[in-house]
This record gives sequence, C-alpha cells and structure tokens, in this order.
Amino acid sequence: MFKRVRFQGVPTDVAVVHSCRRDGRGGSPTAVVCRSDAPSDLSSLSHLPARAGASHAVVVDGPPEGPVTLRFFTATGELPACGHGTVAALAFLAARAGKRDHTVPLRIGSRSLTGYVTDGTMATFLESRIVLRLPTDPELAGVLPALGLPGLPVGVLAASTGRWRLLVPINSRAALTRLTPDPGHLREVCDRLNLLGCYVHSPPDAEGRLAARMFAPAIGIPEDVANANSTACLAAALAGRTIAVDMGDTVGAPSTILASARPGGAVEVGGEATITGKLRLD
Repeated sequence: MFKRVRFQGVPTDVAVVHSCRRDGRGGSPTAVVCRSDAPSDLSSLSHLPARAGASHAVVVDGPPEGPVTLRFFTATGELPACGHGTVAALAFLAARAGKRDHTVPLRIGSRSLTGYVTDGTMATFLESRIVLRLPTDPELAGVLPALGLPGLPVGVLAASTGRWRLLVPINSRAALTRLTPDPGHLREVCDRLNLLGCYVHSPPDAEGRLAARMFAPAIGIPEDVANANSTACLAAALAGRTIAVDMGDTVGAPSTILASARPGGAVEVGGEATITGKLRLD
C-alpha cells in the first residue's frame, strides 16, 4: 500500500530502500523511482530525497533484466555516480523481476557495468573506474585542520570514481568516533579544492573489518550513512584484501559495506539491501 503525499504535482511511486544494512538493521535510506513514473523535469528530483526521508534518490530506466540506466540525485543536484544508490537500485530491480538471484547490466553516465543480487538481499557491483594518487599540499593543508585532526596522518590518499575525495587513516575506532569536523570549514575547503569530501577510516583488523565515516559537504551530506564508492577506493588501495567497513553508527544507522579487489583493478562492492517502504508522491 502506498502512502499518499504531495510532490511537484506529478503522481510518482517511490520505493524506499535501506542500502548496505548491518544484519538486517540500519542502512542508508534511498529513494528509488522508475523513469516512467518520474516528473519530466528530472531536476525537480533534488527535492525528492528529503520528502522520502532519504539522502539520495535514484532513477532507474529500463526493464528489470536490463540494460538499466541509473541517475542519482541529492538536494544539491545530480551526481555522476553513487555506490550505495547503485546497491539500492539493484535490490529494487530484483524485487521488480521477482527474483532472489538476479544479474543485470547497468549504465551510469557513459560507462557500463554489471550488478548482481544474491539470496534476495545481497546486492553488489563491479567498480572499475578507481583512480588513486597522492594528495596535494593544499589538499592536506586545507582538509586535515577542518577535520580536526592533529598533525599529519601517514598514508593519506586521494581517490576518485568520478570525483576526488581524500581517504584519511586514523589510528582507532575510538578516535574515529570522537572526530568532530567543522562542517562549514570543511565545506569551504572541499568546494575550493573541488573535492567530494573525506573518508576517514580506522585500520583493518586481521579479518579485514574496520570502521569509516564519510563527510561529503560538497553534495550537502554532512555525514553519509554508507559510502560504497569510497569503500571501493579503499579496497583498491589495500589490493589483495577483502574488507568489511562499518559506517553510520555515529548517526544512528548502522551500515556495513563489503569490498574486494579483483585482478585487473576492479573492485566488487556492495551490501545487504531491502525495500522498507513505498510512497506515492503527487
């Protein structure tokens, strides 16, 4: 049953998918809508996440078996990519196809990739557009003080799957929890340096488990509940390791992203995702 609210004067059926959940809890709420149901002016979808109680919205265009084109939106406009949004879209497509195991070709911008759903809830995709480099001096000098980090952490990297962000190591989960960035300062620095934001992470333990927090002020997200693309970047930097990254605890939405580097540089990344609600916006 759809709950009826008003949106842009256009009837729009929206699924709310919690993406990258941890043991059936939490996850990042993501609004998913079919292109045929969306307003003709897709720019108006920047208003959709807040109306649906989500941080991001995904528009899917194509049959469940694919190929399916994905487009992503936040309150600040359209994004070139979104990892946890891709996971949410895959869960939506599998449910629409009525399949617990589902493989679908995807198009995001000009590139093609393949997504998978197994056992009904585990959604993964192959991310092959990862680029790593050393950060510049202005990036380090601007971002680290805005994060509230003393000194210069060893091993900071810049990473991109379409937009640059910094991967910043911190020495423990406890230190990560205590981190209190200056949101205004961080946004000013990220806007000036054309950075998406900062992904701060603890060291992986012997089983590859770690924690991370993603601050993405450039897209209007003070702290992201789950960030699959940045996790894929970290997995590429830790080539040869499979990692499980806990996120979202500091914002009350426990999430976990799984990522594993593959030969040739691609990373398989994803997590548990389920449809948790439906809205009819009109």
